Amino acid sequence: MNPDFSAVEIDPAKIADYLLSSSHPTGRFKAHVFRVLGYSPEQWQRLDADLRQLARSGACAPGKPTAYGQKWEVSGSVIGPSGRSARLVTVWLVAPRSDLPRLITAFPG
Repeated sequence: MNPDFSAVEIDPAKIADYLLSSSHPTGRFKAHVFRVLGYSPEQWQRLDADLRQLARSGACAPGKPTAYGQKWEVSGSVIGPSGRSARLVTVWLVAPRSDLPRLITAFPG
């Protein structure tokens, strides 16, 4: 059974300091894509809102179980502030004894 993605947990630092950071060792490559879509660290809340909407409406598939819980992938399209659209894959973790999906990452897909 798929988890309920109507309520999800997204750490603001995951967006501002990772997905939108041009200096993060891994995130900087993702940040380039998000910046082309019009997202910025100064207005990280827009990406937060769009990822929450994607979680509610995207296609959900189970990922690999881990020692930390079950991973889930949710994919779909977003339209960024620039008006450009892109297909994204988001990865969420549902920890044992929890039903709240927590954002792990997002990337072009």
